[in-house]
Amino acid sequence: KIRLMRAIVYDRYGPPDVLTIEEVEKPAPKETELLVRVHAATVNRLDCHTREANRSNGMLVSFLSRLVSGVRGPRRPVLGTEFAGEVETIGVAVTEFAVGDRVFGNTGLRFGTHAEFAAVPQTALVEHMPVSASYAEAAAVSDGALNALWCLHGRVRPGQKVLVYGASGSIGTAGVQLARHFGADVTAVCSTNNVELVRSLGADRVIDYTQEDFTTNGETYDFIFDAVGKQSFRRCKGSLRPGGAYLATDGFRNLLLGVSTRFVGNKRVVFQIPPRYLREDLRLLKNLMDAGQYRAVIDRVYPMEQVVEAARYVETQQKVGNVVLSISPPTS
Repeated sequence: KIRLMRAIVYDRYGPPDVLTIEEVEKPAPKETELLVRVHAATVNRLDCHTREANRSNGMLVSFLSRLVSGVRGPRRPVLGTEFAGEVETIGVAVTEFAVGDRVFGNTGLRFGTHAEFAAVPQTALVEHMPVSASYAEAAAVSDGALNALWCLHGRVRPGQKVLVYGASGSIGTAGVQLARHFGADVTAVCSTNNVELVRSLGADRVIDYTQEDFTTNGETYDFIFDAVGKQSFRRCKGSLRPGGAYLATDGFRNLLLGVSTRFVGNKRVVFQIPPRYLREDLRLLKNLMDAGQYRAVIDRVYPMEQVVEAARYVETQQKVGNVVLSISPPTS
């Protein structure tokens, strides 16, 4: 007998309206997988870009996106990468998790978390939840923080000066907190409405970009972390110290600059492709949250039935932190 579950699916690329809720086959965990009842997930920019085949980023990027996710249509009809929930069942070879464990993590390009259940390999980016975190908070941790760690970890040292541009978004709020954790002096750039939030995350100083242009104030930094992809190396170069780096989170041009600036000049672009996310990074985030040194910033929580509205809001690029989907709320 086929067991069914509710899931948010899309069968063609396009705007948020292509998302619908349907009953699909419930996954059966393989011997090394755990089946997670998903209580909370997020809608993030990877979901949105994948759903529209990256059309907003130009024909070349859209073509490359389709090569990954499906040329004619999506190979994986259920989006969603971040999740938090409870282990429902485990495969016979699973040793690190047990039925009933509260877990969180990220499925990456496997997607599949916009559904009541998701099968996750025990060796993937999955970890026991922080003790004090809610499902919504745990779901809202991994994407932004793993992207920030990918850029900052192993590079930022105590006493260095780091500027985080786009400090109120998912990656930016993570970047501010993690740069502080690594001992940096942090300057954060955001809009007027988010100045106090960003300051509460540990920024040493906050620049309101509607009032001041950080590239013209004479300050220089060891790293400029562009968490939203709205700056450029050319514009930021004058604000970097000799030996400094512009840390990019997207943009095809930055892939090329990441190669060329290794050999020309004393300032460089760092854009590592493909990104390398480690389970140890997820464990670090869990430990920081347990120690009260990191918190997930949540803008809005939508029920599963309002996924179209949630996706539209994410695409405004005005969200603060993360947008969470309540998939299958716990009964107690």
